[in-house]
Amino acid sequence: MPLRVLLADDHLLFRQGLRALLEREALHVVGEADNGHEAVRLARELRPDVAVLDLAMPLLNGLDAAREIHQASPRTRTILLTMHTEDPYVGKALQAGIKGYVLKTQASADLIQAIREVHRGAIYLSPGVSRAVVDAYLAKTELPIDPLTARERQVLQLVAEGKTTKEVAVLLGISVKTAESHRTRIMQKLDIHETASLVRYAIREGLTQA
Repeated sequence: MPLRVLLADDHLLFRQGLRALLEREALHVVGEADNGHEAVRLARELRPDVAVLDLAMPLLNGLDAAREIHQASPRTRTILLTMHTEDPYVGKALQAGIKGYVLKTQASADLIQAIREVHRGAIYLSPGVSRAVVDAYLAKTELPIDPLTARERQVLQLVAEGKTTKEVAVLLGISVKTAESHRTRIMQKLDIHETASLVRYAIREGLTQA
């Protein structure tokens, strides 16, 4: 039975290229998503063996989508596709339960190897990713704690993408009052009191792109 893969990336041409690559290697692409919310929905519905997630997706980034996928479909292993080699990104990915960290600058064979190794239960990191971060994680060395809850990170990402409080409420299925409360708590926790600075924080944390 072929290994079943879910692809999530907001760039259609890139996603189509990945699909063609995986299918040439006899991997079965069971679904495609162009944002994090859709990726979580499809993972819950399709229960793929592996989900390949772009880090910088609209509505819900790959890191937080992975967290939700682990709850919605516990047997699905996740791989993050990213341009970032910086230590904090790798550490956060490992904290989130992601089993593969693949750089977009690497050859396509890197992703194929990552999918197969992750499916076997291993952790896969692209060449160039700091082993020190991984060693620290495996040794249970303390990594910085995110001050925001999962819901607050979602709200922050949507705010940084230019969504109004009402649009945030609709997208997350919450009341406008609750969305506003989340936004207020985010500003208090981060000691940030204007939208432009919130956007800069979200970009720095990898929740959205510039």
